[in-house]
Amino acid sequence: MADHKSHILIVGAGLCGSLLALRMAQRGHRVTLMERRPDLRKVTQDAGRSINLAFSNRGMKGMKLVGLEKEVTELCIPMLGRMIHDPKGNTFLSPYSGREGEYINSISRPGLNALLLDAAEAHEGVEIIFNQKCISVDLENAAAEFQDYTTKETKRYQGDVLIGTDGAGSVVRKAMFNHKQFLFSFSQQWLTHGYKELTIPAAADGGYRTEKGALHIWPRGEDMLIALPNLDGSFTVTLFLPYSDSDYCFDNLTTEEKVMEYFSNEFPDTLALMPELAKEFFENPTAPLGTIKCSPWNAYGKVLIMGDAAHAIVPFYGQGMNASFEDVVEFDRVLDEVGDDWNAAFKQFSLTRKTDTDAIADLAVDNFHEMKEHTANPLFQAKRKVETALEFNFPEEYSSKYSLVTFSEQISYAEAMRRGRAQDKAILNLLDDGLLPDDLPLEEKLQIVKNHTKEVLHEDELL
Repeated sequence: MADHKSHILIVGAGLCGSLLALRMAQRGHRVTLMERRPDLRKVTQDAGRSINLAFSNRGMKGMKLVGLEKEVTELCIPMLGRMIHDPKGNTFLSPYSGREGEYINSISRPGLNALLLDAAEAHEGVEIIFNQKCISVDLENAAAEFQDYTTKETKRYQGDVLIGTDGAGSVVRKAMFNHKQFLFSFSQQWLTHGYKELTIPAAADGGYRTEKGALHIWPRGEDMLIALPNLDGSFTVTLFLPYSDSDYCFDNLTTEEKVMEYFSNEFPDTLALMPELAKEFFENPTAPLGTIKCSPWNAYGKVLIMGDAAHAIVPFYGQGMNASFEDVVEFDRVLDEVGDDWNAAFKQFSLTRKTDTDAIADLAVDNFHEMKEHTANPLFQAKRKVETALEFNFPEEYSSKYSLVTFSEQISYAEAMRRGRAQDKAILNLLDDGLLPDDLPLEEKLQIVKNHTKEVLHEDELL
C-alpha cells in the first residue's frame, strides 16, 4: 500500500462528483474533476431539467462530512408535510412525521451544485475542467479520453484510479458493460409514465401563491402533479402522466385546448396559479422515468462508479441525491477501514452498498403508486393518522416507513424497507379488520401494531 496520496480522476461534476472531489481532496488526494457541461455558475440552467430537489437527513450527512452544513441550510426551504389537493380544490396537510423537527427541505439543484463546486475549487488539491465530453474509458489503466466542446481537441487523462459519477447515462458504466472480459450485469426499467416541469411563478409582491412550507400533491390515480417551493417565491411543478393508453396522456395532449381541458378537469385550482401553463407545456421537454441497477460497480481495482451512474432511481422518495451523498459518506467510511487500498475499498463499497441502493430503488417505485393513488385513499389516510399519532406520542418507540427511510439516517435503506413494509402491512390489515378503533387508547394501539409487525416480519423471514 502506497504511503503517498493518490491522483483521482473523477468523471462528472454533478452533485455526487463535486461532493466526492471535495472529500477526496480533504483526505489529501489530488483530484482532477471532468465535466461535460459548461460551468453552471456561469450559464443559466436549462428549462425542463429538475431545478429543485428534496434534501433530507441522509444528504445532510454528506454535507456535515465536508463541513458545509451551515451553508447548505441557508439554501433550504423546510417542507413539513404533503399538502394534498383534492379534485374539488380542498386541501389538507399530511405531516411527514409526528415528531418535532422532522421535515424535508426543498433545495435548488444548481444552487447546491454551485456551493459544492465553489468549495471543491477553493481546495488546492482539486482541478475542475468543464466542457469535456468523455468519449472513451480505459478501465485497466484508470484513464479516459475527452473531447473539448469548444476546441474539438481530444486529450487523454489518467489517474491512479478513476471514479465515474457521470449520472444515469454514464459513459464509465457503458465502458464496463461493453468490456468483453468483464462480466457486467445491467438492468434498466422504465415506468409507463413520463414527466414535464412547469412553474407556479412568484406572486406580484414576490411572495408565494400557495402554502410555502409543504410539498404539494394533486393525486389523481393514474397521474399526479407535485410542486416544490423555491427561494424566489416560485414553485417548480412536475406533471407525471402516462405516455399513452389513457384519456389524457402525453401522446394526446397535443393542442393548447386539450391541455387546458385536461387541467380544468383534473387540477382546476392550479389554473389561476399557472398563467404560463400552455406555453410551458409545449416549450418544456417530456422526460422518461427509469430505474438502473447494475453490478459490479468496480473494475480491475482501478475504476469505480457511484451515484446515479451505479443506481439511478425514480424521484418518488426524494432520495436520489440523498442516496448519492450517502454513497460518498459510506465510501469515506470504507476508506477509514481499509486505508488507500483502492482495490479493497472499491470491492467492499460495491458489495455492501448495492443492497441498500437496490432497496431505495424499489421503495421509490412503491412510493410512485402510493403518491398518485393512495394519498387520497381513506384507508391510507387513516394509516397516516395512526402513524403520526404514534410518532408524536411515542417518538422513541415508533417510526413509520417514511420516517425510517427519510429521517433515520443511522439505519440502512435495506433495513428501513424491511421494517417499514412490515409495519405498513400490519397497520393496513389491522385497520381493515377494525382492530384499531378510534376509542382504543394509543398505548394499546402501539402494542398491537408492534406485535402484528413482529408476526409479519416472521412470516416474511419464513417465506
